[in-house]
Formats: sequence, structure tokens, C-alpha cells
Amino acid sequence: MNTVTALPTPKSLGYYFPAEFARHEATWLSWPHKEASWPGKIDAIYPNYSLFVKYLAETELVRINVADEAMRSAATAHLRNAGVNMEKVQFFLHPTNDAWCRDHGPAFLVNPSAAQKKVIVDWGYNAWGDKYPPYDLDDVIPTLIGKHFAMPVHHPGIVMEGGSVEFNGKGTLLTSTACLLNPNRNPHLNQQQIEQYLFDYYGVEQVLWVDEGIVGDDTDGHIDDTVRFVNEDTVVTVIEEDKADENYELLQHNLKQLKAMRLLNGRQLTIVELPMPDAVVYEDQRLPASYANFYISNGHVIVPTYRCDKDDKALSLLSQCFPDREVTGIDSTDIIWGLGSFHCLSQQEPE
Repeated sequence: MNTVTALPTPKSLGYYFPAEFARHEATWLSWPHKEASWPGKIDAIYPNYSLFVKYLAETELVRINVADEAMRSAATAHLRNAGVNMEKVQFFLHPTNDAWCRDHGPAFLVNPSAAQKKVIVDWGYNAWGDKYPPYDLDDVIPTLIGKHFAMPVHHPGIVMEGGSVEFNGKGTLLTSTACLLNPNRNPHLNQQQIEQYLFDYYGVEQVLWVDEGIVGDDTDGHIDDTVRFVNEDTVVTVIEEDKADENYELLQHNLKQLKAMRLLNGRQLTIVELPMPDAVVYEDQRLPASYANFYISNGHVIVPTYRCDKDDKALSLLSQCFPDREVTGIDSTDIIWGLGSFHCLSQQEPE
């Protein structure tokens, strides 16, 4: 009789995934190079992408995956042009298929009392339900990074994307049924089984579910476009003010679900309602423009803006949520043509 010895899970070893608003050592990026992700527009994204890197590099390291020396020097030229502090930028020769590091990058878990303070979880990656093959290079990025830093890498063996999960750092994870229960991810698993993976490999105690994503989101409803923790018991959630808009009912449904939720300590969530921008449509396609796709760095909250009159309101609301950080808007109108923005493009490495 064969006995299979299960490897210890990160949770059983005392590791957990910190909130994004906890201190970072670095932000990981994969340099954008795939023309098909920004058809006809890829050159237009580099100035604002580089500005994103400039703000990151003010308060933490920026670690960028590139395919080769040619891509490294092209990236360096764009970054220097934007005035980035290049002493804070490190390049890694890790070829990728695409730029969405939130989803293919490493999930770093920490255990401050362990000899090995950090470990990596390398979830399976299938480009959001096999929508954009090939993705073989992206799928191995976390393991390459683990090898480089001699960091242990855990392989849960199921598909999971960083943009589909949101953390308060105190045991709670938020996600959406639209994405995690989509049969194009892990059709062999039910909701309870998926929750067990989340407990074991993110080190959480509680999973809270909303149902819906926003229209135009090719990830099938990633949470980082709809609901985000700004501290351990407060979320911002996007709300569509126009009742005729196709996002209106979906987002009201999520809001109702959020109001019914309780944290581990029994408290209700404090909910801040963030407006949705005016619809961004390009070549007859509704794009997943959302102010919730912001990225929290050590010194800034970098918010995608869309050249509309809701931009200022969103920045003002987020400034109230993050009194200890500079809230900065960067025009994401061209970047969103790739169907994601600053949060989708980045993955934090905790200190």
C-alpha cells in the first residue's frame, strides 16, 4: 500500500499573506512587451507606466522581470526618461508572456518568528481560463524568483490569480464567486474545497465572497476591480451612480453582500463607496476602468484615472482612507486598453 505524505502547508508552518498596506521590501513588475495586449497602443503606455515606477522607487525597491538584455536597456531608457531613481530598480532575466504580474507573480507569505522569514506560493496560472495562450513563461515566474533568492516555494497545484483575492492581514480574505467558482479555473473543486486551499496556502482564517465583477473585465470578476481593504476593517467598494449603466445592479448586489458580512471579531465592515468612472470605450469595447485598481506602496497610493470628472472625487475619497500616504492619480486611459491597470501590473513583496 502506498502512503502519500502531504507536504506541510504554509499555514501549518505559521506563514500568512500580509495586507498590501503593510510595509514592503519591493514591488515586482513584468515589463510590458506583448503587442497583442495593447494592440496599436503599446508605445503609448510607457510614459505613464514609467511614472508608476518613479513613484514606487521613491519608497521601495522595484524588481522588474525582463526577457533579455535588449528589453532591459529599452526599459532603462523609458525609466530614465521619466526620472526614475534607477538605484532602486533591479532587473531579473525572467522572460514572461505578458505584463500582469499580479496574477503570474509570486505570492509572498511571511512568518516573522521562523528562521526563514518569507516563502513563496506558486499557484497554477492559465491566463484567466486559457483565454490568452501561451502562458508557460508566466506560469513559472514565482519558482524562478524563489530559486534566485533561495526561498522555499510551495506548489498548491491549482489555478489562482493574485487579482482575485484581497487581504486585510488579520485573517480575512475577500474574493468573488464570479472568478473563483468559474469552471474555467478549477472545475474539479467546489467552493468549500477552494476555501480550504485559501486557508492552507494564504494562511487566512476566513473567506468572504461577493458575487460580481465589472463589465468588460476579462478575468471573470477579479476583486481588485471592485472591493479593496484600506485597513483591517474598512473596504472601499465601487458603486455605479447611473442606474441605466450595466454595472449598476451588479455593484449594488455586491454592496448588499458586503453590508451583511462580519469579520472574525464579529464586527461589520466599514464600507466606503467609491464612484465608478465614466465608461471607457475603445474600438467599440467597454474596458474595465475602475478606481479600485489602485496600488498601495510604502509612500503612495497610485490610482488609475480616466480623464473624467469623477477622477477628483475618487482621489479625494481615497486620500481620506489613506491619511499616511500620498494619493496620486496617473492617467490610465491607454493602459486600460490592456484590460488592467496598476494593481494588475504589480505584486508586492513584504518586508
